[in-house]
Amino acid sequence: MDTVLTFCAALFTGLSAGSFFYCALKMLSNAKLEARNEESGKRFPLLIKILLPLCGIFRSTVKKNELAAWKKSAANQLHMAGFSDDEFDAESYISLKFVFYALALAILLLGAFADRIAISAIMAVLLSFYPDAWLKGTIKRRHTEIMKALPNVLDLLTLSVESGRDLISSLRDILNRRKQDALGEELTRTFHEIQLGRKRTEALRALADRVRQIDLTATVNAIIQAEELGVSIGKQLRIQSDTQRAKRFALAEKLANEAAVKIIIPVVIFILPAVFIILLGPLAVQTVRMFS
Repeated sequence: MDTVLTFCAALFTGLSAGSFFYCALKMLSNAKLEARNEESGKRFPLLIKILLPLCGIFRSTVKKNELAAWKKSAANQLHMAGFSDDEFDAESYISLKFVFYALALAILLLGAFADRIAISAIMAVLLSFYPDAWLKGTIKRRHTEIMKALPNVLDLLTLSVESGRDLISSLRDILNRRKQDALGEELTRTFHEIQLGRKRTEALRALADRVRQIDLTATVNAIIQAEELGVSIGKQLRIQSDTQRAKRFALAEKLANEAAVKIIIPVVIFILPAVFIILLGPLAVQTVRMFS
């Protein structure tokens, strides 16, 4: 009887393992390696690069209309991070999240079988939140880069416009002479849209809606208002330049003042225990020896 039960258990285990590997190979056979534009300067983390070819597995699922709101929100975040639809669209990003969810579930199951539930649960949670954390970090770094570069670009635009040149001609010359950065990429895209026949106010509003950086949005709104009211654009650019520079200096002073408070945490956690061990360690050893 025991032999029969052992044989049945081994048989069903083999069938389950075979079915699992067959389904896995079937899914991998549908995976497509999606080409990315490497000349755009966008860099993906290593883990995302490894898992990107598996996005094709969930592509058909993501195309359903039930995920339209999710895809719209993801598209806005990707545009804020500097990705165009040709480089990395919302469907690819949501498919990538599904790949991470599947990997997290696999790790959780393996941890349950190996009796390592705690560590596997932690790894699964980290993998589940990794795509969102990476995208939010990319948006934050891009917005910081735009905030740092904006006052200098406004200064150059102000000088060029006040000397009698047109705003678009001034912008073209500045973009040709500046090193390409996040702000340069967005302004270049806006400049190309205007060259293709889009109205300047519409292109500027699209820029503000796409990037959603507070300083850039305020500058764009000031330029649009100056054009609609007939106010001198040079004066508005100078006001925005002074405002953004003062805001940047205020932020730098704030971060400098916070540094003294933030450094207390690593001092208390890492430095003070080592100091106490060095100073009080020999005394504690001698005390223990004396009483023993």
